[in-house]
Amino acid sequence: MKELIKQYEAAKKSAKMYMKKGQINAYFDALLEMNKYKKMMVAVVAN
Repeated sequence: MKELIKQYEAAKKSAKMYMKKGQINAYFDALLEMNKYKKMMVAVVAN
């Protein structure tokens, strides 16, 4: 779980960086990565 949180936070940090730089496609990719880790964390908590 700790590893998932670290990966989620890293994706969140990169998403913010891309948003500030105006790189829309990379920003959306980072958001999708965040969503993937969020779903994985929910699945871990549910089990």
